[in-house]
Order: sequence, then C-alpha cells, then structure tokens
Amino acid sequence: MSKISIVVPVYYNADTLELLYDDMKAKILDKLGDYEIVFVDDGSGDDSWKVMNQLRERDKNIRCVKLSKNYGEHAAILAGLSACTGDCAVTKQADLQEDSSIILEMYESWKRGNKVVLAVRKERRENKIKVFFANMYYALVRRMVNKNMPTGGCDCYLIDRKVIEVLERLDEKNSSLTLQVMWVGFQTDMIYFVRQDREIGKSRWTLSKKVKLVADSIFSFSYMPLRLMMGLGILFDIAALILFVSVLVEKFTVGTPIQGWASIMCVLLFGFGILMLMLGIIGEYIWRALDAARNRPAYIIDEIRDEDSTK
Repeated sequence: MSKISIVVPVYYNADTLELLYDDMKAKILDKLGDYEIVFVDDGSGDDSWKVMNQLRERDKNIRCVKLSKNYGEHAAILAGLSACTGDCAVTKQADLQEDSSIILEMYESWKRGNKVVLAVRKERRENKIKVFFANMYYALVRRMVNKNMPTGGCDCYLIDRKVIEVLERLDEKNSSLTLQVMWVGFQTDMIYFVRQDREIGKSRWTLSKKVKLVADSIFSFSYMPLRLMMGLGILFDIAALILFVSVLVEKFTVGTPIQGWASIMCVLLFGFGILMLMLGIIGEYIWRALDAARNRPAYIIDEIRDEDSTK
C-alpha cells in the first residue's frame, strides 16, 4: 500500500497549526490510508514547535522537524522532503488559504501515474494589489524562465519519490524549489483550486523575501539578463556612433560649435548608471557561483521527533 507524506513548512504559525490539523483530519486524513504529516519549524520565534509536538501526541503519524535557524520556506520544504518516508509527498501551507481537499485530488492523480502534480490557482480571493504583483511575477517567469508556468502560479505540489531524490541531488541554494520541480520534468498534471484570503495570523512573506524570490527565479534558471546586457551595450554603441557622426557633420557643414557641459554630464551619468546596473547583474551570478562553491548546506536539522525516536 502506498504512503503519502504531507510536508508543512512552519514559520510563526502557532495560531493556525491546530486549525490546520483539524481541517485535514475532518476532510482528508481518514481517506488517505497510510499517511504522515511532516511539520518543519523554520526557526519560528513563537510557540510553533510546542504546538507541533502537542499535535504529535494526538497523532502518531506526525513527525516534527526543527531547523537550527530560519533558512526560508523553500529550504524548510526541502528539509521536510528529505525527512519524509512516503512514496510521494505533497506540500501544504500552514496559513489555511488552501483547501485541504485538493490533496485528495492530487493523490488520485499520482495514483494514475503522474509523478508531478501542481495545484494551480484558478482564482485568488485576496487583495487586488497583491494579486496584481503576483501575476506580474508569474508572467515574468513565463517570459524569462519557464513558459509552462501556469497563469495563476503554484506553490503547492505533489511529487513522486523519484522527484524527491532528484531534488536532493540538485542541492541548490538561492533558487526556487517550485521551478526546480517543474524543471526536472516527468509526467505532470495540474489540479485547480481557489486560494482564499488569509483570515488568521500575519503573513511573514515580506517585500524583501518577494524580491529575493524574483532574483533567485531569474538568475538561477535564465541567462536572459546577460543577453539583455549585451543587447543594451550594442544599442548604446550604435546610438553613440550615430550621435558622434551627426555632431561632426553639423560642425563641418553648418559650423555649430560642440559645447554643452550639462548635456555631456547627463549622458555620462546615465551611461555610468547603466554600467553599474550591468556590474550588479554580473555580481549576482558571481555571488551565486561563490555561494555554491562554498558547499554549505541549504539547511541544518536541529531535531526530529516522531513516534519512534527523538534525535
């Protein structure tokens, strides 16, 4: 009989964990058969670890994983995948914005032979501004990284044990785990759901984390920024050559003097700005190469608690 693991990254979710478990218990757990829930505490500063272990006392199928510090959601999910024992694993957010019932649909799709099942948002009942910028990110990913990224995006997915093993071998830092899942290939299916607005707790998905995700998604999977730099360089060279020739022609045909300190400084400052931007883009690639060369782990597990052991 197959076994499914439900991996839940936890970061300041003490107020929603019990509600999350009760929701899954009422809707899906009794229908899954052999299952386990892997809660991963990503360096939370509240009572999340305590609540996780209280739930473990209620359900022997719960494993609690504690990371040594906050490494980010993607690292926490990867840690949960490495600690899970199921034949397949599905990720689940702890903020109650996803209907737990979609796990059943994804599990049935996996049983039909699909090794990757994406939970795609067909609608988001959230703040319009937040939805707008989220859609911009997914449009950017489709344009620059992966044309198969669904329009509504996806953060929740079910993957086969083979896919988990591939992700562990990749061992990438400063990357998007969702895009890694899509990159590995395998037979893929999509399940659609409506994402609800958050009603309990405060989101820790800050602007800086969103900006980092955009940078990680682009620099880890696309060379388009480098091509863009080369294109801008060629464009500016052509524009400078045309301007230079036109100034000389006007000087010798009309007699217009070549002067204008302010205009020259504006061009210089604009040119230096472009150069600094290009150096910054190159620096992002170099820093990522350096970070990978250090070979530091993407996460460190401090403790694992389950029915049989305490590590």
